Amino acid sequence: MVQKGQIGVTTDNIFPIIKKFLYSDHEIFLREIVSNAVDATQKLKTLADVGEFKGELGDLSIRVSVDKKKKTVTVSDRGIGMTADELDRYINQIALSSANDFLERYKENSNAVIGHFGLGFYSTFMVAKRVEIITKSYNEEAAAVKWSCDGTPEYTIEETSRSDRGTDIILHIDDENKEFLEKEKIESLLKKYCKFLPVPVVFGKKQEWKDGKYVDTEEDNVVNEVNPLWKQKPAGLKDEDYLQFYHTLYPMSFGDEPLFWIHLNVDYPFHLTGILYFPRIKSNLDLQRNKIQLYSNQVYVTDSVEGIVPEFLTLLHGVIDSPDIPLNVSRSYLQSDQNVKKISNHITKKVADKLEELFKKERSQFEEKWDSLKLFIEYGMLSEDKFYDRAVKFALVKNSEQKFFTLEEYKELTKGSQTDKQGDLIWLYASDLQEQYSSIEAAREKGYDVLLMNGQLDVHWMGLLEQKLDKTRFVRVDSDIIEHIIEKDERSAPELSEKQKELLSEVVKAQLPVIEKSEFSVDFKALGENSKPVQITQNEFSRRMKEMAAMQQQMAFYGEMPDSYQLVLNADHPYIKELITQSESKEKEELMATVAADAKLKQMIDLALLAGGLLKGEALNSFVKRSFERI
Repeated sequence: MVQKGQIGVTTDNIFPIIKKFLYSDHEIFLREIVSNAVDATQKLKTLADVGEFKGELGDLSIRVSVDKKKKTVTVSDRGIGMTADELDRYINQIALSSANDFLERYKENSNAVIGHFGLGFYSTFMVAKRVEIITKSYNEEAAAVKWSCDGTPEYTIEETSRSDRGTDIILHIDDENKEFLEKEKIESLLKKYCKFLPVPVVFGKKQEWKDGKYVDTEEDNVVNEVNPLWKQKPAGLKDEDYLQFYHTLYPMSFGDEPLFWIHLNVDYPFHLTGILYFPRIKSNLDLQRNKIQLYSNQVYVTDSVEGIVPEFLTLLHGVIDSPDIPLNVSRSYLQSDQNVKKISNHITKKVADKLEELFKKERSQFEEKWDSLKLFIEYGMLSEDKFYDRAVKFALVKNSEQKFFTLEEYKELTKGSQTDKQGDLIWLYASDLQEQYSSIEAAREKGYDVLLMNGQLDVHWMGLLEQKLDKTRFVRVDSDIIEHIIEKDERSAPELSEKQKELLSEVVKAQLPVIEKSEFSVDFKALGENSKPVQITQNEFSRRMKEMAAMQQQMAFYGEMPDSYQLVLNADHPYIKELITQSESKEKEELMATVAADAKLKQMIDLALLAGGLLKGEALNSFVKRSFERI
């Protein structure tokens, strides 16, 4: 037997849930009731536009007031108002939105209407023990009515008096939410949520300093800008306008001007307006996030825009406004759908267009701004394939002489001299010009160019480029002796027996000072009589893994591993050649004693450690004393 029926939802059950769980922040009530007042005003404008309202619009300002003695917050408008029937239909029936009915009827002519779900009004009961609505319809035949409810499913509706059309929402604030009776608190919330609403919002009077105190003037204190910059046509705006608006969004940012900006203005296939600013990006990614404010029809929604803006674009600052962005019922965060993906792709494209335009038309300025753009562009290339495909044309590398190249330009510069015997193009780089100075100089003497890669994301970016670019590898200039980093032909290795290698390794390591979290291996290479007797290199792979571990939690185990270095002894150097010869006839104890007695090898090793920035503390002090004794 099949049983059919309807799921029962009673007011007794659903009303407490709406009050307690629909909104995460109690303060959101003010945004909701002011937004409702805006909708009522916009509806009246629409009726006037289509000729259904023929009266005088007059002052359409929304007025917010606080009465601390009566413990009330009141929001008043001169909008469309409601009849008793409309009150019963749209207030007493939860989730029945008057906005949807209105939009369906006037979709071709309606001014921007904010509400959709018919739930926002009930947010008032999060802070109020009783809520009253006093309203009068624009329809002259309708009587003013008053609705009252104490937060239970029970309410009253009765006729009352109101001289003008519109609605008053009166909140009797409960004892747990007395903070909302403070003028400073209400003004801060109005500036947060209602700063750019399309209808003037008035909160008290402007004040002036007089006789040693602030006093009210006769001028209304309008807290919002009804026609914000992003809603205006870009053609009529100047740089000063964009900079002034930037400081309106971020009042504490004076002296920190943005690099440039993008004005978004899309009508099809979705509606999107906004202004995105490129800040002077610092090195810490996390401090730069949550600077894009999301609006829907000029109502503030959130500054967590990861759902609509690709992750790398969260480093930008500014405003995005779209009525087509799907929000959850509390208008607190995004709901994912196809529109979100389309908008996200469009924003990525516009950003890439702007960067490419600046690179092509004003390359010198682009290079000047590169240090601020670098982190942003590398982040984008790492996280978005489509952005990589665009950015690879204008992404720059900078060499140790502060010259800039595109990736293609640098390939042309280096392919003749830095291609090894395997046909791989080797791009040498340094992460610190001072610490790796001697290795950089050795590379220059060979006619090689060295890049400076000292950015926060450089190690990850190099890994990406090695995957994308054909037969190209990045190698830090001190990862091996310069003669072996770019091998042009086969080199003969010194002939040492396994016994000699083992013995000499022990002898050499015995001369090393104690360096915590470091491991050393020993190798012998034929580098020519005039090359240094001892050099220290660090394996490219292990060092790069440790650098990545500093940023990626899942690679943390690499960060715990000791640093791995190689002591390279030049088998062609006279002293090292003599040491190899002695290893053929002397036992370990005798050879160690001989090496320790003359201290030449220790001095050579300490010099190599010093050049690599590894000689510190007691070992450095001993080296200095020994050096003076030898003079």
